[in-house]
Amino acid sequence: MWPAIWIVWTLAFAIAEGIALANRRENDTLSENFRRLFHTRTSKAGRAVFAVGWLGFSGWFAIHILTETM
Repeated sequence: MWPAIWIVWTLAFAIAEGIALANRRENDTLSENFRRLFHTRTSKAGRAVFAVGWLGFSGWFAIHILTETM
């Protein structure tokens, strides 16, 4: 059951992001929303928070997948 849910979720995201990329409207892609949420264009603190969060998540996820722990 869970693999099917993850596949459906991934396909839904891919379709939504594909539509957002194709229509070229402002503030509808995931990247644009993250930039707006963290104020990466105007705030050094926002950039730092995003960078620490992204690197922390990426590091944790890599360890999680490779060692099958956490």
